[in-house]
Amino acid sequence: MNESSKTSSPQKPSRQEMIDLLNEDLAREFQAVIAYVVYSQTLKGAEYTGIAGELKKHAGEELEHALLIAKQIDYLNGTPTTVPNEVKMSDKPKDMLSFDLENERQTIRNYRERIRQAEAMGEYALSEVLRKIIAQEQEHLTDLADALGIDTPKIED
Repeated sequence: MNESSKTSSPQKPSRQEMIDLLNEDLAREFQAVIAYVVYSQTLKGAEYTGIAGELKKHAGEELEHALLIAKQIDYLNGTPTTVPNEVKMSDKPKDMLSFDLENERQTIRNYRERIRQAEAMGEYALSEVLRKIIAQEQEHLTDLADALGIDTPKIED
């Protein structure tokens, strides 16, 4: 198999494999909710007042993502996970924002793959749900990069 056919033809997961992958995504969404709640309340310093409010808003959006993913897991006859991924902590605001930035990068990378997998399975409604989520995740990535004073990082697939 040549390199171009690998990228143009994603592996078609079974329903159970997709449930497992979506549960990994759900655990990351739970992690994001917790991180954004905690970070929004613990960022210190006048320069972080604006981003703290933005992180609070992100927490609500991540909760909506979790609900959407859980609904898709249920649709596939799976059971949504109840365990979040570990939340990294720091007393340094730039570290917290960097943790969030990296989590958003990973989430976007995973959802891009999940969209390809859903379409390979013929689960087009799932891919549409994921497209809506990924658009918000990209906004979060941009907000975090702006708060850190860096260019929006490129997402490698």
